[in-house]
Amino acid sequence: MNPSASAEWAAVRRARLRISVITGAIITLLVTVAGGVAHTVMVDAQNDQVWRELRYGAMYGDPVKPPVCTWLYAPGVEPLSNAPLGFPLRADMEEVRGAREAVERTVERDHTVYLVRTQPRADGEVVQAVFDMRFQLADRGHLWFALAVAEAVGLLAAVVTGALLGRRAVAPLAEALTRQQRFVTDASHELRTPVTQVHTRAQMLARQAADQDLPGPHRDTLARLVASTGRLGEVLDDLLLSASLAAGPVRGPEHRPVELVALARSVVAEESDRVRACRLTVVVDGPPHPLFVDGVPSALRRAFGELLSNAIRHTPDEGRIDMILSRSGGTVRLVVADNGPGFEPAAVEQLFRRFHRGSGDGGRYGLGLALLREVVTRHGGTVAADGHPGQGARFTIRLPECAAPPGVPAEARPVEVHPVTATHGRRPGGLRRGRPGPVGGPGRPGESPR
Repeated sequence: MNPSASAEWAAVRRARLRISVITGAIITLLVTVAGGVAHTVMVDAQNDQVWRELRYGAMYGDPVKPPVCTWLYAPGVEPLSNAPLGFPLRADMEEVRGAREAVERTVERDHTVYLVRTQPRADGEVVQAVFDMRFQLADRGHLWFALAVAEAVGLLAAVVTGALLGRRAVAPLAEALTRQQRFVTDASHELRTPVTQVHTRAQMLARQAADQDLPGPHRDTLARLVASTGRLGEVLDDLLLSASLAAGPVRGPEHRPVELVALARSVVAEESDRVRACRLTVVVDGPPHPLFVDGVPSALRRAFGELLSNAIRHTPDEGRIDMILSRSGGTVRLVVADNGPGFEPAAVEQLFRRFHRGSGDGGRYGLGLALLREVVTRHGGTVAADGHPGQGARFTIRLPECAAPPGVPAEARPVEVHPVTATHGRRPGGLRRGRPGPVGGPGRPGESPR
């Protein structure tokens, strides 16, 4: 799916992803909070129980037969053979003898934790009780492992749940977008034939008016009618192409190697009438070898034609337009430069906005440059614009180069390119200044604000 041509579908995908992420985050947070609460409760319960047992053992326990996991140290009593090293804590015992108050502390040693309580008994003896926490620590490790497993399961459930919720939540929006695209395609297709017929009849009337030498206002009105129907036809063509771009990837058989130097010359030849009418000079400058890209010829022709048409529309009479083709690092580059009025650098992004209403060309609006970017992006390329007021404009298309088709040598004979120079006379009747197409007209509907 072309992201530039399918901004709405990109928004649908982002909404689905956002729902999945939010659902996953909520489930993860719930599992983490539940795990934290369980761990805190477990640790507190274990510590309370151990300290209670330790205090009871220190007061009443038998040093010879202490409770499980507990060792009791008292004067004159030999420590058990399995007693941990480093005990008793002599300093604590001396302190308790002097102060006659119990001392409690936690000691980390030998990869475990010991709870130690030293206190005087009723008979005046000082006893030190030591409890080994290794089994409690193991229980805590098992709890964390169980929480990690629960977290993994929760994340998996979050992904599945989020995907299902996201799909169901945005399904109405996706269906609405599909219906919108279908409506645009059907409406454009159904309107194309009657608009073409109206445009053809308007051209016939305009020619008859010129042949019969009708008054100038009549001929001018018919010329404007031809121009309006031509622009309407161009908009319908753009809507059809845009809808096809948004519908999904192009089928493989529609792609084939396209030679761009020959394509550029063909596009210039199609615009020769407008070039002569405006007394322009158009120069195609290509390398002495073919430049192939993998693409759809009709779509690339539309993109090249749009750039040239845009340059013709904004180049003053007797101006110059250069179409320069080159390759570098596996990329084919087409530059279309004119010496027209240019545009503000800050307006670059607006040039490619759908239906942007510009100040130039009578304030008309359309799809041209926006559709151009859709076509180029769909072919894995980029398009950039550069210009300054009074210094002309420069549009650059970059497309990935592909290998020449079988039977075509990598280095063909030099491509002969010649400038297309206008004559100083206009076409009889001055009816048409638009590029040829299914529905002719006086250029594109003002896609650029230049």
